Amino acid sequence: MSAARRAQIVGTGLIGGSIGRALRARGWHVTGVDGDLATVRRAVELGALDAEGWDPEAEICFLAVPVSALADAAAEALERTAAVVTDVGSVKGAVATTVDHPRFVAGHPMAGSEQDGVAGADPTMFEGAVWVLTPGPATAPETQALVHSVVASLGADVLTLGPDEHDRLVAMVSHVPHLTAAALMRLAAARATEHGAVLRLAAGGFRDMTRIAAGRSNIWPDICAENRDAIVAVLDDLVDELREVREQVARADRPALLAALEAARAARLNLPTTAPRPEGLVELRIGVTDEPGQLARITTLATEAGVNIYDIEIAHSAEGPRGVVILLVPAEGVAPFTDRLAAAGFAVGRRDLP
Repeated sequence: MSAARRAQIVGTGLIGGSIGRALRARGWHVTGVDGDLATVRRAVELGALDAEGWDPEAEICFLAVPVSALADAAAEALERTAAVVTDVGSVKGAVATTVDHPRFVAGHPMAGSEQDGVAGADPTMFEGAVWVLTPGPATAPETQALVHSVVASLGADVLTLGPDEHDRLVAMVSHVPHLTAAALMRLAAARATEHGAVLRLAAGGFRDMTRIAAGRSNIWPDICAENRDAIVAVLDDLVDELREVREQVARADRPALLAALEAARAARLNLPTTAPRPEGLVELRIGVTDEPGQLARITTLATEAGVNIYDIEIAHSAEGPRGVVILLVPAEGVAPFTDRLAAAGFAVGRRDLP
């Protein structure tokens, strides 16, 4: 029987604990550390970890600490272990540029819950969730490939983006929505002091829109500080949009209001849903030169083409500074991806799998 693969978790709260439980469910041996000794011991008791402490034999390390602590945590993990290191912070610009190391790739699973702490850890949390990787210039292709493979094995849909692009996008789809939900919840709570029925009248729509306001509040000051510029830009756009809606309501402009609502409805209905693993898969073999950033270019093109990569392998040539990146992707919709690869100068071979 082969030895279990080994992973290290730094920060054993909700996300770190969920990663630990998901890995253990797949046969990994998981060791963890946390600034709070009681928390890491509770993680062992609840089955999120096999043991506490540092594992020098770990092949991968996940940093689940506040974004302001990521750089220091990465430096410690890279020093204490020979593992590839990744993080789960929701802001990527600072850490991706600060931690300049071949064994580090920044990451962000778009997953979570209103639960708090390791007691809420869920081994299925990442199934169908988007997990973004933002490799830096120094990230070794083997590092990116390993992290991609491991998080994909947890059921995640892995995308590659540049750090700054990631931060602009999550400001829109994650950070500002949370702040908006919190503002609306505070408004309703204030009105409740004037009329006690306000919160009793809060039905499905209000509860759905403000659900995320129940999440942990102590992580948000760091997030807002790290991603300040992108968040402020989206908030400015939101204020302009709300001002326009206010004017439409104030002047009883039924056609304009209806058009705005219909446009929003159409956009909402067209949001992508989690898709099951396709029946047909294709193996793509892409020739690359031994240069920094080649794998990041390829996986970014996949993201732009809307193609999910189920697995990555890197085969180095023994005859020179060349190699082959082997991708497993869905057969359906692969043509736009291969077209982008060809346009970028990559030679691509394709094999349909039985």
